[in-house]
Amino acid sequence: MSKKIAVKKLIEKIEGEATLNFHFEEDKISFVDIAFLSGRGMEEILKSKPALDALTITPRVCGICGHAHLQASVKALEACYPSIMISNKAKILRELTLNFELIQNHFKWFYLTLLPLLGEKQKIMHAAKPSGLMSKAIAHLAGQYPHNSYAIVGGVVCEPTGLEILQVKNILEETLQFFETHIVVAESEKLLSCENIETLLSKEGDLPYMLNTIIKNGWEDLGKSFDRFIVFGESSYFKRGKSLKTRVQERIDESHLQLFDNVDSLAKNVMYKGKYYEVGPLSRAMLLKTPLIKASHRRHGDSLFSRIIARTCEILQLLHHSLTLLKEIDLSEPSYIKPEVDIKKLSGFGVGAVEAARGSLIHKVTLEEGIIRNYQMITPTQWNLSNGDRETPGISQQAMLGLSDEKLAEFVFKTFDVCSVCTTH
Repeated sequence: MSKKIAVKKLIEKIEGEATLNFHFEEDKISFVDIAFLSGRGMEEILKSKPALDALTITPRVCGICGHAHLQASVKALEACYPSIMISNKAKILRELTLNFELIQNHFKWFYLTLLPLLGEKQKIMHAAKPSGLMSKAIAHLAGQYPHNSYAIVGGVVCEPTGLEILQVKNILEETLQFFETHIVVAESEKLLSCENIETLLSKEGDLPYMLNTIIKNGWEDLGKSFDRFIVFGESSYFKRGKSLKTRVQERIDESHLQLFDNVDSLAKNVMYKGKYYEVGPLSRAMLLKTPLIKASHRRHGDSLFSRIIARTCEILQLLHHSLTLLKEIDLSEPSYIKPEVDIKKLSGFGVGAVEAARGSLIHKVTLEEGIIRNYQMITPTQWNLSNGDRETPGISQQAMLGLSDEKLAEFVFKTFDVCSVCTTH
């Protein structure tokens, strides 16, 4: 007769709180119930509000990814218009500040969430410098962070000068230097084109240390899920589409999203055409066919090993791409183009999708003469941490099955990253 036990664990050091109820059979995890217990009701708060109020309210859904919520919100409102013009300058400025938020989040996740679980608690202060640098970069273009509302329907409200662009460039270069000194001691250009995992493992730095520790512990093939990836946000760098292992399909449609209530959790499950998909840096890298992540996936699949490399190396990708974007800004272009239709008279439905640090973030809004009649948010944590059942487990649930203890399962769980306040909006 098999031995069955259950262990409930409160997951700490995340944005908000969550509990994992582990079910063991013969000393192996046979199932995990994921529960998010604190609701905030942001979608209900938005109902009956004037449309533009969303640009003030949605950034306050989260103190970590407020910028992503702002930009998903403004895109959803703009999609309600029959036609609207946005200058290339405004598009670049929006993309830059969102890139900076992602970079900041990745550094915090690496130093505040993962490294301490490997016994490197003394390095948590390493998160302070790059996080501070990214906050300064955002402030130069968007004002006070995190709850700014500089992106508005029709563009942005900032008018950066040549000096401010130069200051942002210097900040990006300083952040790049930090990466090359602490994360991986190597020339970043060579690392971006690297196709050999052994080359990365041979370097000095906090990422090689983490990966070699994982290999030493025999964890490199743990944390595998369904090898299904999806990306809804699209930019001049990120590519929209879905992938089953390495087979990419670029055409996806938000109309195929399905939301389900949970009995024991305030977070909804989200599926695409009846299946759970992973979102986040690994999904983005799989669609972009990033060389180093392709190499890791060939060897270790969609494991925690590949997930960690993808998210950490995305810092480099976004830093270099942001430096390129800075050169493309034409300061003579308008930052804002007034829409032809007054939003107070507008009725319609719009969807806005962006890539937040943890993955695809989607906002849906229905307007009736400028008033919000319905508002819906689908967050990355809802994708990755959906609480499926034993027959159809969610992404992170599948990744924890078969593990031997809850501490190791928590490490796997946190490689997906967790944001409870976004998820129980």
